[in-house]
Amino acid sequence: MKSPDQRQPMDEREKLRKFRELDDAFADALRELDRPDSKFDIPTGPPVRSLERLEQEELAARQDEQALQRAFEQRLKALMTEYSLPAESVSSLLRTLESLGRIA
Repeated sequence: MKSPDQRQPMDEREKLRKFRELDDAFADALRELDRPDSKFDIPTGPPVRSLERLEQEELAARQDEQALQRAFEQRLKALMTEYSLPAESVSSLLRTLESLGRIA
């Protein structure tokens, strides 16, 4: 007894018939695209961003990163002052944490 998932191989006539159906559908689609009054909506994916827009986004990202870096440095200096820690001690602590994989 054959399982329902097994399909019998198509004979040559069936293959030719299916190919012609696909070929006809493809030809119809091409003709539709060539018509000037065609309102055929083709999905093209997300809109492409301009080079200028990409450069603006990169600049904004760099500025955000720099602002975060400055905020971190200010907070670190404030903590060092608050707890009277010398820069060498904090540097040693950061190297130790980095070597242990606690910070990147």
